[in-house]
Amino acid sequence: MASITLNHLVKKYGDGFPAVNDISIDIADGEFIILVGPSGCGKSTLLRMIVGLEDITDGDLLIDGNRVNDKAPRDRNLAMVFQNYALYPHLTVYENIAFPLRLAKGKHSEEEVDRLVTGAASTLELTDHLQRKPANLSGGQRQRVAMGRAIVRQADAFLFDEPLSNLDAKLRGQMRAEISQMQRRLGVTSVYVTHDQTEAMTLGDRVAVLKKGELQQIASPRELYEQPRNLFVAGFIGSPSMNFLPATVEGNVLRTALGDLAIPAEKAAKAAGKKVVLVGVRPEFFEDAKLVEDSKRGHGSTFHAVLSHTEWLGNEQYGYINFDPAPEVRELLNNLAKEMDADELRPQIVVTLDAASRIRGGREAEIWLDTRKLHLFDPETGDNLTRDEAAGAALTEEANQERAEEIANAQGDGDSTASGFSSRNTDGGSPAGASAGSSSRGGATAAGGKHAGG
Repeated sequence: MASITLNHLVKKYGDGFPAVNDISIDIADGEFIILVGPSGCGKSTLLRMIVGLEDITDGDLLIDGNRVNDKAPRDRNLAMVFQNYALYPHLTVYENIAFPLRLAKGKHSEEEVDRLVTGAASTLELTDHLQRKPANLSGGQRQRVAMGRAIVRQADAFLFDEPLSNLDAKLRGQMRAEISQMQRRLGVTSVYVTHDQTEAMTLGDRVAVLKKGELQQIASPRELYEQPRNLFVAGFIGSPSMNFLPATVEGNVLRTALGDLAIPAEKAAKAAGKKVVLVGVRPEFFEDAKLVEDSKRGHGSTFHAVLSHTEWLGNEQYGYINFDPAPEVRELLNNLAKEMDADELRPQIVVTLDAASRIRGGREAEIWLDTRKLHLFDPETGDNLTRDEAAGAALTEEANQERAEEIANAQGDGDSTASGFSSRNTDGGSPAGASAGSSSRGGATAAGGKHAGG
C-alpha cells in the first residue's frame, strides 16, 4: 500500500492544450478516490499519468514520498483494471490471474503462484471457475478475473479506468458493491475513473470533480451533495440534478418565476449587492403542501404552480414545473449545460413528491419548499454564495471516522464470508441490496491548484 501525491500536475499535448491543468491531490494510504466529470474533463488522462502511460508535462507525482515522474510503468508497482477486461481468451481463469506472476520470470515459485491465485479467487468467489475460459463467463465474472489479476500483483495501489461501463445496469450495481467490499478488505489505495456519478457517490471515500482539466472540488460524497463549491459541481452531482431558478433578492424574500419565497436572513445576507442570483434547489426539498407536517411547515415557503406532468415511481413521484427565464439567464443555463455534456438545461423545475400525493399534471397545486437548504449562486462567477465551509468540513470529518471504522471491521473479518462476498447470484454479482460506503478515509488532504478542494 502507498500514498500518492499529485503536486500541480499539468499535461499539455503538441498543440499546447492543457488536458490536465494544475491539479494537486494528496491520496492517503488505503484511501479510495474517485475521479469524475463529463467527457473530455481530463480524468482518464490523469489516471494514465499516475500509472505512467502518459508523460507529465509539469509538476511532480510522488508515490510514498518518492518522485516517479521518470519511472516506467512497470517500476511504479501499480495495478490497473481496464474497461475492456483485457483477458487472454485461450487461457483459463487460473492462468489469466497468474499471468502477471508468470511474467516476472523466476520471481515466484509455483507454490507461491498457486497460493496467490487461489487466495484472490477465494476473495472474488472465482474458485469454482478457475479451469474455465473467459468466453464461458458472464460479464461480471470476467471483470472479477481482471480484478484478481490486479490483486495477485500485490501492488501498492489499484487504478480503475471505467471498469463497469461495459456491464448492464443491474450488474453494474452488483459489481459496485463487490469493488467497494474488496477495497475495504484489502485496504489498498485505489483511484477510480468514471463518468457515472452513481458510482462516484457510492464508491468513493472522496470524489474529485473535474471540468476541462481543472479540479473543481474534492470532498466526501455527502459534502459535494450538500455543500457544493460552485454551479458546476451542484449541477453535476445528483440525480435528478439540482434545479436552478433565477431570482432577485429583496430583504429576506426571493422574487422568482414561481412566486415570492421567504428565506432565512443569513442566506439573504450572503447575496447582498447581487442584482440577480441563481437559486439552487434539490428536487427533494419540495413537497406537496398538504402532506407537510405542521412541525416542518414553518421552515419553508409555499407557492402555487401548475405542473406540466408527473411521473409516479411507486415509492415517490416527480413533478415538472416550467418557467420562462430572462434571455440572459437562459444563455447562462445553456452554457452550464454544455459544460456538463448536456444539450440544454431546460427552464424547468423538477420536484419530488410523496407517492401518496394526488397532485397531477395540468392542475394548479400548492407546493412547499424547505428554504433552509437552498443555495444561492453568483451567475457571473458560478460561486456558491451560501456554502458553509465549516459544515462541509464537518461532513467530511464525520465520513472519515465512519469509513475508518468500516475498513477496520471489514479487515477484521479476515477470510470469513461475513464480509459480504457470499450469496452471489449466478451472474457473478453480489446481492442487489448490498450497498457501498460513501464516506471518507481520514488523513488525506487536498489542494486543487487553481481550484482547491473542500
